[in-house]
Amino acid sequence: MDEAARKKLEETTRWEPGESEARIFAEWMEGGYFHPDATGTADENYSVAIPPPNVTGVLHMGHALNGSMQDALVRMNRMSGKNTLWILGMDHAGIATQTVVEKRLKSEGISRHEIGREAFTERVWEWKEEFGGSIREQYKRIGASVDYERERFTLDDGYARAVRKIFSSLYEKGYIYRDHYMVNWDPGSQSAISDLEVVNEEVTDKLYSIDYPVEGSDRVLTVATVRPETMMADTAVAVNPKDERYGDLVGQHCILPLVGRRLPIIADDHVDIEFGTGALKITPGHDVNDFEIGRRHGLEEISVIGEDGRMTAEAGERFEGMTVAEAQVEVVKALEEEGALSAEEDYVHSVPFSERSGERIEPLISLQWVCQMDELAKPAIEAVEDGRVNIAPGQWKGVYLNWMREIRPWCVSRQLWWGHRIPVWYRGDETYVGETEPEGEGWVQDEDVLDTWFSSAIWPFATLGWPDDTPELKAFYPTDFLTTAREILFLWVARMIMTGIEFAGDVPFHDVYVHSVIQARDGRRMSKSLGTGIDPLQEIDEHGADALRFGLLAMSSTQDVRYSDPKVQQGRDLATKLWNASRLILLNTGAPADRTVPADPIALEDRWILSRLESAVETYTRLINEYDFAHAAQELYSFVFSDLCDWYLEIAKPRIYDGDPEIAQVLLHTLERTLALAHPVMPFVTEAIWEYHPYREGHLVVHPFPEADPSRISEAVEDEVGQAIAVTRQLRGWRDMAGVPPKVVLDAVGDAASVPEFVARLGRVEIGAGGGEVVATVAGFGIQASDELDMDAVKARIEARRGKVETELKKIEGKLANERFVENAPAEVVAEEREKVERLQAELAELG
Repeated sequence: MDEAARKKLEETTRWEPGESEARIFAEWMEGGYFHPDATGTADENYSVAIPPPNVTGVLHMGHALNGSMQDALVRMNRMSGKNTLWILGMDHAGIATQTVVEKRLKSEGISRHEIGREAFTERVWEWKEEFGGSIREQYKRIGASVDYERERFTLDDGYARAVRKIFSSLYEKGYIYRDHYMVNWDPGSQSAISDLEVVNEEVTDKLYSIDYPVEGSDRVLTVATVRPETMMADTAVAVNPKDERYGDLVGQHCILPLVGRRLPIIADDHVDIEFGTGALKITPGHDVNDFEIGRRHGLEEISVIGEDGRMTAEAGERFEGMTVAEAQVEVVKALEEEGALSAEEDYVHSVPFSERSGERIEPLISLQWVCQMDELAKPAIEAVEDGRVNIAPGQWKGVYLNWMREIRPWCVSRQLWWGHRIPVWYRGDETYVGETEPEGEGWVQDEDVLDTWFSSAIWPFATLGWPDDTPELKAFYPTDFLTTAREILFLWVARMIMTGIEFAGDVPFHDVYVHSVIQARDGRRMSKSLGTGIDPLQEIDEHGADALRFGLLAMSSTQDVRYSDPKVQQGRDLATKLWNASRLILLNTGAPADRTVPADPIALEDRWILSRLESAVETYTRLINEYDFAHAAQELYSFVFSDLCDWYLEIAKPRIYDGDPEIAQVLLHTLERTLALAHPVMPFVTEAIWEYHPYREGHLVVHPFPEADPSRISEAVEDEVGQAIAVTRQLRGWRDMAGVPPKVVLDAVGDAASVPEFVARLGRVEIGAGGGEVVATVAGFGIQASDELDMDAVKARIEARRGKVETELKKIEGKLANERFVENAPAEVVAEEREKVERLQAELAELG
């Protein structure tokens, strides 16, 4: 490094991420490292399609977590020499975006209906241009190496063409059709919504018991319901075929109170014998399960609640026009008047609400566009069964397959204005479905738009230019990896697999990793409304992007975990440690004329660190490729913090300051490989350090990723130094326990040749054959009395420690003597307790 760089490094005593991150990212962008040429094949290349954030969104902790996982893989593969593409884009997020803009209009005192569809759509596009790009800049803050030049949007012209082609093709194959279908109806947004936009909340309702007289008999069938207002739409009463109480009634009829309609009594396995009386009112028009039962038994479908959330004429003159809540009060009153209400009680249950409007969901039968999924699901099931798509962790494969085998038709239409307008036109009795508008006059396009998940389902190949045969499609499809949250495994992942196979001719990705959910610090879900959200940008401002990335990967798991400030701090500490260690190395080594590290260095500690480095490269790379990001992060931390900094540099400091030429080669080689190894997880600090490295040729972002060199891994060397480190730790531990001042070098009796030189130096002992009083034996060395020690105080401390060890040992031995504990406790717990006994016995022996 030149003098100016050296001076700057000398002055920069601390890693300050805020001063470097924006500059470094700008250099990466200027270098074009994230924008690969569309050459080669998907087998040779590496690609990932980012789960597209909503255009309404800001970077939240879920984005930060899956972004950190994706970027670690993308950077590692790019550094490994693969032509690597990370596809960036945003989702138009139909209902979410429409809701945001409608709220803005409301604040202006107008509604979308007042300004009309065309003007409203223009307002949404204006909003998108004003605010939609914020998340792009936020991805840069976390260091995401996506291709910012190939950004896609699910409503851009090319993407919209792909969506229309998919719809038209599915229609031509008979998979898409128009039908009256049960949907989650949101009275607030006046649209059907997906399951993901439904939140379930515990509610205390009244459970009413209503008597339905059995025709031609003095018997009654008593049904329990929390929704008496829907009873006017009842078309049957069902019992379980195994319920002996009602076996003789199946096939007969009962009479619907208030209405007088004859209802067939049917048998269906869905009925829970234990719930209520075991008799279930069947209302196909207003209950999802009843709808399925009704279709199985060919029941009439009556709707008494309209899309506006009010009772329809079918409910009867007394109730027509009432809200659902008003109708419930009146229906209960009417049942009491008729003498049909036999009981009521409080009942706590889960009730669906719209995440967007907050209104209670009304299951309604509505005229919708529906996609039959059975034929599409078959090859998608086979792809997971035969391993072409690997879903991890393993339990999610079973969940996926179970759902796919029971797949139901998909309602793909939404009663919104923002989104992909359904490519269907009507003229009188004629219906036209196509990719372009029909010729001629009088055609009117369908008012509905497609479910957002319909357009998202083609994301991996539509972003690469499908349906055109583009160079990008040839080079990067199928993609390699997808990380996702479990709640969209079916809504999104399964549908991408189905459409990928059907239209792009292959699975859309090879590996799916279902990541954990990072909860708030107190274990609740992160939520802005609950006040439990944690802003990743604030964490970056406070700790740096590298610290947050490391912390999120370190706290990730196959189980949901609470946000861990200590893990993020661990990441900050690691960045600081790496910076300080690098300064020590770079400011005390020149640029050796010969960069070659000897195959078998003379110094034991050099052979040890080179072996530990290659072991770390091997383990870390395997863990990243297995998507075990938490253990990969800890492996990196352990190598840098413990092996490199706490031990090797401390052992080697005398040689570093003496200018030993061989250690300069080892240090610079080790630092280069360590920076490249750490870069995918901690890109900013490693790139900043690399700027000062004498071997630097270009940016670290495209430096070769290290491949493990087995020839340098020596178990014998690692064992020898590992044992010497253990002895040093024991000596240091005894000193701390005995209260020996740090500057005091103790005399010890023993064989100095039995351990490497650094043991005595770092343990602060002088090993000889002196004849002084031995006050303790530590790791085989006799610690002698010293004039600089207050022996009474030392002996008192030793006795106190002995007492604690004996107490703890007795407690654990008692636990192990308990046969019930040994038989019932997990084997690993028992083994851990036995290891504790061995450690405590060894310590007791050393204490004398």
